[in-house]
Amino acid sequence: MNKWIELLIGLILVNAVIFFAWFSGEWFGAFWNFKHATWEFLKGGVVWLLLMIGFLLIVLGISDLKD
Repeated sequence: MNKWIELLIGLILVNAVIFFAWFSGEWFGAFWNFKHATWEFLKGGVVWLLLMIGFLLIVLGISDLKD
């Protein structure tokens, strides 16, 4: 499959899941309310992303010191 089509399909799927989870409480009642869980997951994901970027920068800095 073309890499651009794969990227587009992946972005559509990710956005659809986030959209469904964010608006699930208003459309499907209290049973399907994922808004709080989605927000907590995204906040945790941001923390891990920043942590991994920090580790990556440290590794790259150490690698540059060797040269």
